Amino acid sequence: MMSLHPRADGRLRLVSRAALGFVAGLLVSCGGGVDSGGTGAPALAFASGTITGFGSVIVNGVHFDDRSAAVRDGDGNPRSRDDLRLGMTTDVRGSAVGVDAAGNPASVASSIDFASEIVGPVSASNTTARNLVVLGQTIDITTGTVFDSSLAGGQAALAVGNVVEIYARLDAASGHYVATRIERRSAVAQYVLRGIVSSLNTPARTFSIGATRIAYASLAAAAVPATLADGRFVRVSLALAPGTGGIWNATRIVDGAAAIVDGEQAHIEGRVSAFTSAAQFSVNGTPVDARNAQFPNGSAGLALGRRVEVEGSLAAGVLVARSVKVESEGGGGGGEEYDVSGNIASLDTAAKTFVVRNVVVSYAGTVDFRGGTAADLAVGREVEARGMLSADGTRLQATRIDIKR
Repeated sequence: MMSLHPRADGRLRLVSRAALGFVAGLLVSCGGGVDSGGTGAPALAFASGTITGFGSVIVNGVHFDDRSAAVRDGDGNPRSRDDLRLGMTTDVRGSAVGVDAAGNPASVASSIDFASEIVGPVSASNTTARNLVVLGQTIDITTGTVFDSSLAGGQAALAVGNVVEIYARLDAASGHYVATRIERRSAVAQYVLRGIVSSLNTPARTFSIGATRIAYASLAAAAVPATLADGRFVRVSLALAPGTGGIWNATRIVDGAAAIVDGEQAHIEGRVSAFTSAAQFSVNGTPVDARNAQFPNGSAGLALGRRVEVEGSLAAGVLVARSVKVESEGGGGGGEEYDVSGNIASLDTAAKTFVVRNVVVSYAGTVDFRGGTAADLAVGREVEARGMLSADGTRLQATRIDIKR
């Protein structure tokens, strides 16, 4: 049974027009969500984006029931749904998208893959400019960056030398990564960097990602993706220290673009990683054909590095777009509303916080309580909390809490 999120105020807080268009496109192309293309095969939905809520896992406004989903990390290791966190970048596959009783686009997830862009030591932190440098890459922090709850104070809790795991989207125009989630790691077996290949030297077996030079001389030919080329996204595992001349040694290289299956109905949120024209570009390494797409808010702002939401289906490795929404650049994720629902796992009445699905929710300040009051909060009680990130990015600052009876 899908998690339902009743809306007494009649609004869909997290469902964008693009998400609703995604549902409409799916229902049309899938004959009402029963099969695909008249073949009788089950229709599949694919969403690539950031987790913005729980109850069901919410990605790109679609509520994915994750209870039976196979969850994997960026290295393909099996993980638990309890490992999922706000701000993680994910690829989700599920059943054809329908609409639940609350009017939310909804699907039953079959698989959820989450992967960070960078794992490595902080070499510089500028709290004024709000950025970090990790593995030679600049990471921008916005009001939409989620910090793990252990990092009280957000960026201020990080020090040079700390190893961090960063979920982010690469802005190919600036070469910076825009962080969606940051965690501190204690011990790691390898560092990780996902980005765009440049300056590939096949005789020397080296290439660059941003300012970072990488050697893959120690890898067998069969361990190197056949797609390795300038302009391609790759995910690279690195030894824990650079080698001669500051060049990092790769221990593993895999193709870094999302593996979308032909015929899947896809909804991708991210940044334009390559740009030829408004009709031909790539998002997070996935090529897009937008010649026949609708642009709900116009195409004038479409350019390298711009945030977009693209909805369509894959054919011959290309996402054939039906809709392209060019997002505003209000801080790269600032102003995002978050929505978490479930049973309270722990409660701190003195701090006025509780935890649901590993999300710390603060009910300090002005909160619109529905179905009860703060006095009704208790461990085990089912609630739904909606709001924005706290100033340090470690908590959900609730503006509304529904207490379920």
